[in-house]
This record gives sequence, C-alpha cells and structure tokens, in this order.
Amino acid sequence: MNWQEQNILVVGAGKSGQAAARFLLRHGAAVTLTDKNINPPGPPVLQELQQKGARLALGEYPPVAGGGYTLVITSPGVPLSEPPLQEARQYGLPLWGELELAWRVTGAPVVAVTGTNGKTTTTTLLGEMSRAAGWRTLVAGNIGLPLVEEVENYGPGDLIVAEVSSFQLETALTFRPRVGLVLNLTPDHLDRHGSMENYAAAKARITLNQGPEDYLVLNHDDPWTRAMAPNTRARVIFFSRRHTLEQGVFVREGRVIARLGGREQEIMPASQIRLPGQHNLENALAALGAMLALSVPAATLAAVLRDFSGVPHRLESVAEIDGVLYVNDSKGTNPDASSKAVAAYDRPLVLILGGRNKGNDFLPLLQQAAPKLRALVVVGECRREIIQAARQAGISPVYEAADYRQVVELARRAARPGDVVLLSPACASWDMFRNFEERGEHFKQLVRALAGPEAAPPADTPGAG
Repeated sequence: MNWQEQNILVVGAGKSGQAAARFLLRHGAAVTLTDKNINPPGPPVLQELQQKGARLALGEYPPVAGGGYTLVITSPGVPLSEPPLQEARQYGLPLWGELELAWRVTGAPVVAVTGTNGKTTTTTLLGEMSRAAGWRTLVAGNIGLPLVEEVENYGPGDLIVAEVSSFQLETALTFRPRVGLVLNLTPDHLDRHGSMENYAAAKARITLNQGPEDYLVLNHDDPWTRAMAPNTRARVIFFSRRHTLEQGVFVREGRVIARLGGREQEIMPASQIRLPGQHNLENALAALGAMLALSVPAATLAAVLRDFSGVPHRLESVAEIDGVLYVNDSKGTNPDASSKAVAAYDRPLVLILGGRNKGNDFLPLLQQAAPKLRALVVVGECRREIIQAARQAGISPVYEAADYRQVVELARRAARPGDVVLLSPACASWDMFRNFEERGEHFKQLVRALAGPEAAPPADTPGAG
C-alpha cells in the first residue's frame, strides 16, 4: 500500500491505536486519532503524536462522512457497534484492526495463540522455545506489545509469536498464521460477543485464511475447539491430557508423547514440566504441538519446559509470610481461569475475588472452590454478586473489603500457617485499575510491605499439582 496517499482514521487511543498511528505517520499517511473516552488535550503520549503530525479528535468521534478517509483502523477494545465503525461499513470503507494492519506489513512467519485462558503463558513459552531453537524471535500482540510496533524489523528467517484475542480476530481479514493455536473456549467477554457461538466464531477466525501447508493446534478435550477441526484447511494437531490420540501430543502413563507424521516419540515425564497445574500441562502440550510442527527437536523443547517457570501475574509466588504463601494470579480475569488456579493447589486457600464482571456466573467456581476455602475475600464492583453466589455455595466466612489494602489485611488475619492466599479475581480490573498488571503489582507491593524488608521471595510454588 502507498501510505502517503492514505487518509486514515484510527479509532481508540490506547496502546494499539497509538502504535498504529506511529506506524502510519512514519510511512507518510495522514492520520486522525480519535477516542471518545479521553478528553482533550490528552496525555503527553498523544500530544507527542500530535507534534509528529497526527490530528487528535478527543472527547467525541468525528463524523466519518465527509472526512475524506480511505481506511478506518480500530483498536481491539472498541466494540464494532461504535459509530465510526458502523459508519465505515455503511459507506463501504475498509475497516481493519491493528492486527490486520500489522499482518499486511509482516515479513516473518507467525505462530498465533488464542483461547480463553493460558494465552500469555503459552505465548511466552513458545517465545522461549523459539529462541532456544535458534530463531530471532518477536513475542508481541495481545501480550502487551502491539505487533505493528515491531513487525517491520523481522524477516523470513525470523519467527513472530503473537497472542491474539477474540477482539483482534473480529477485524482480521487476511491474517494467516503459519501455526495457529486455540487452547480452550469457556464463557468470557459475553457482554461483547453476546453468545458462546459468536465468541467461538471470533476465535475460529484464526484459521480463516490458513491453507494445507499451515497448522492448527487444537485442544481435543474441549468440545468448542475440537469442533473447529472439520472447518479448517490447515493440518490439525490435537493435544490432550486426558486421552491417547492417534495423532497429536498427549500424556500416557505420566509421560508426554508426540505421535505425528506416523512417528511416535517420548518427549519427557510430565512431572518434569516446571509450570504448576493441570492447565499449564495443557499449555505445554499445545506449545509442543506447534514447535514440533516447525521441526524443532524434542530435546530442545523438553529442556525449555524443565526450566520455564511462568509469567508475571499468573500463579506468581510473591512471598511466604508466617508460613502462608501469597500468590498473584491477577491475570485470572474470568471464573474458568480462576478455577484452574484454585485446582493448582492442594493446600487450604484464602481466595480473593472481585472486580468488574464480564457477564459470567460465579457459582460454579465457588462450588468447586468451597471444599478448599479457609475464607473468601471479595472486593470491587461486583462483590455483591459474588457474596450472593458464595451463600448459595455454602461458603463461610466471607469478608468484604473496600480496597486492596483491606483485602490483604483481611486475608492475613484469615490465613493459617500452611495456607495459600490466592488473588485470582475472576473479573476484569477496570473498576479499580487500568489493567490486570496494575492490579497485580499493587497486590504484590502490599504483600511485600506486609512481609517487611528482610523477607525473601519464595522459590518454586509449593503445593501446586
């Protein structure tokens, strides 16, 4: 595309919108950056973009009609129902997401990871495996670094590992990963997608343009992901921790086995995978499937799995204080993610839940957690919903906190030596924080203050199965 001939409206001025605007300005396009939720003059980062030539339209959207726009690019956090996106479709203007923009200028093969839970862990793990295999590797996307920020710096001999969300995939038109992974599908973002069927359809767009030379890695144990197999032209690689597969990556008698291309090989004992929890065993199997498809030696992959301990804000051990382990799982932003965190521990739990509900039911999580709970601490916008579900699940005691300082204090009082205080909110963070990272960092600061300056962080997470 000749960007110098383009007049482009970028909708949403968060990380993705800023990255898209920077790329377009760098290539000579005329750029209008708009966000109805940011009042003028906007933060310094937007003012810097203005100084580089961007027109800012903050506080309200500019009309698309009469603007002379040739392309509209949307950030993933902007619903497709917003006026500029509706108008773009009405007037027949091309509508891309930042993912689609990045793909159009990508010169390297892409391994793309989606699913409800485990995306960040699996994406980070794949990045480590890729580097161990010798590739110059970019890890980006929904994981925090917008793809368009860096893709131009990578070429055919490199590898891009991208975390992609349902919001990003909604506006993907030509995106075609060499390997796509769909880890699992459980109810999430139903306030935006409206139904599980719509949510699954958005996730399935990861394979929309794949061909017979590409690969799609799917969770055989998840009916939603398994159902994608007949509808792709890519070569399917299943993974399973519950079943022995004719083709795929699976666990048999405690050992990880890959059976691909008519050849069976043992990768490693499952017990040697350092990541805690059965959900992380699934993430490891998925990553193995993707990397084996790219002909990475099994020994290289096993060495990474023995060493890789996880990512921040996902079952992250913060401190052990008076015999109580404090764990930050702030990335648990829906009940299914939190249920996996609860299942990872065989010790009594003081569980911290709450934030902004994304249209989910908390009762199944609380029913699962009830036998393990020493206490439940709730906080945030939807705490009354959680308290009601806790009563239905027969959970007691339940403590209600006004802020995270009180959360940590209530959890400290409730816990006994040998317990785990687990922050896994099952909710979005947007009622009190900018994102789950900020929530997790705040929790860690409070815990470390509680521990005192002499406290050392724990080693590997004890009690995780």
